[in-house]
Amino acid sequence: MTPSENRFSICPAGEKFPLPAEDDYAEEFKKIRKLVDQQRQKGREIVVVMGVGFVGSVMAGVVADAMDPATGAPTKFVIGMQRPSTRSFWKIHYLNRGIAPVEAEDPEVAPLIQRCVKEKKTLTATYTYEVLSLADVVVVDVQCDYFKETFGNVRQGYADIAALEDSLKIISEKIKPECLVLIETTVPPGTTEYIAYPIVKKAFQKRGLTDVEPLLAHSFERVMPGRNYVASIRDFWRVCSGINAQARQRVTEFLSQILNVDEYPLTVLDRPIESETCKIIENSYRASILAFLDEWSVFSERNGVDLLKVIEAIKIRPTHSNIIFPGPGIGGYCLPKDGGLGVWSYHTLMGFEDDIFKITPLSIDINDSRGLRATQLVRDALRNMGKIVAACKVAVLGASYRQDVGDTRYSGSEVIVRKLTEMGADVVAHDPYVSHWWELESQDTYPSPDHSLARFFRNQEKLAEMEMVKTLGEALTGADALVLAVRHREYLDLDPDQIVEMTGKPLAVIDCFGILNDDNIRRYFELGCEVKGLGRGHVKRIKDGVKNSS
Repeated sequence: MTPSENRFSICPAGEKFPLPAEDDYAEEFKKIRKLVDQQRQKGREIVVVMGVGFVGSVMAGVVADAMDPATGAPTKFVIGMQRPSTRSFWKIHYLNRGIAPVEAEDPEVAPLIQRCVKEKKTLTATYTYEVLSLADVVVVDVQCDYFKETFGNVRQGYADIAALEDSLKIISEKIKPECLVLIETTVPPGTTEYIAYPIVKKAFQKRGLTDVEPLLAHSFERVMPGRNYVASIRDFWRVCSGINAQARQRVTEFLSQILNVDEYPLTVLDRPIESETCKIIENSYRASILAFLDEWSVFSERNGVDLLKVIEAIKIRPTHSNIIFPGPGIGGYCLPKDGGLGVWSYHTLMGFEDDIFKITPLSIDINDSRGLRATQLVRDALRNMGKIVAACKVAVLGASYRQDVGDTRYSGSEVIVRKLTEMGADVVAHDPYVSHWWELESQDTYPSPDHSLARFFRNQEKLAEMEMVKTLGEALTGADALVLAVRHREYLDLDPDQIVEMTGKPLAVIDCFGILNDDNIRRYFELGCEVKGLGRGHVKRIKDGVKNSS
């Protein structure tokens, strides 16, 4: 990045926003303080949401949209606070225009932000930390990541809590002693008590607040991307806790005022470490049951079993109705890392040396590397057609980590694309919900410098120039192999005859997510194609049936 580019933050649409100069900060705070004075006169609580990313921006909207049930009047004034970096400063301008700074399939997101900024005028955004001194409540949505230093081995990694620690230090220097600090970020168990409390307590003592106990609380989000994005914040069960009785009371009151607790009651736990552990366990449980099916997927492929039919047969039993086929990896921001936060915490924050964790880290490792199995099926299918991966064009349909969303974080598709590229394939990708695949296009800096999956594979440089293909026809023209990587509704009813017509020749078809039914598989074989699928061991029977009938 050139020195001139360092002075701007560029939004995804390409608009440049100059970073604030040193002289701008005082005027910015003066403007915000005037707004706060006006809002206090209306009896509204002042809430600062620190971090307006994937969770924080919509959380800010939900809080700003809260109303008194008796009068219908707004009860909160929300200030979204974002550090003015080249990567994120544009989000402040977007919010102040009434535009959501996150892409969302949920039709409620855009009107929520627009309504709160432009109509209710209960939401604004800023870059100055001084607004923390005005807050009655600070909601912390600063990212806490887990960095893996080896592919497929979560134990060789660490929790990156530096940004959270820095934010807590700033918060503790600025806030009023009676301000509630609610940590919403998913954190290693013990963070509120072992890290946040000492930071804030020591800062209070330096400020002469020796007899004041910090009001710290934790309540993790359960945000789900997709069409129920807002509802997953506002209309969903929450768990919370506080560092002391007063903090528990304050966080319970605050969440009860902004969330639909009548239909989705709060669960209040005794200690923050219990709330923090709750999030880690529920996501580790989910990751574990998905990883469990990986070995049975391979078993099915090698022994003529259609795992999809087996799963449907099992799900008839009510006690097993949540069994899920894992696809080419679980992806998303939480499941691939949260168990690692727990393992790291046990050793680093708690100081234990013994190795009690077996299933949790193994599950993450299995899920992280499952996409490699899909590339093996691509290789085998092409071999059956007398081709090698290095001489072929492969079309990957689906870049996101789950169906009908545009979220590409830690998707199994990324592993597929990177491994196929390493093997020499010419890979193209299509996804109706993804216009930019930042993990590839900006792999030198995204998700952060030196932490791209690119470092685990060779020959990745050209992926920085890869653009998402706009149409299926463009993706499939001349393709030797097709990877059905995500169960987007646009891919569920693809016609084999039309696919072969678009490619101009028979091709290898790899089904990663149980998208093809038996009739589709049979038709592909009749058209001279080769078909393989994760957990779809019965395809050989269909192939033999077609061969014997011809």
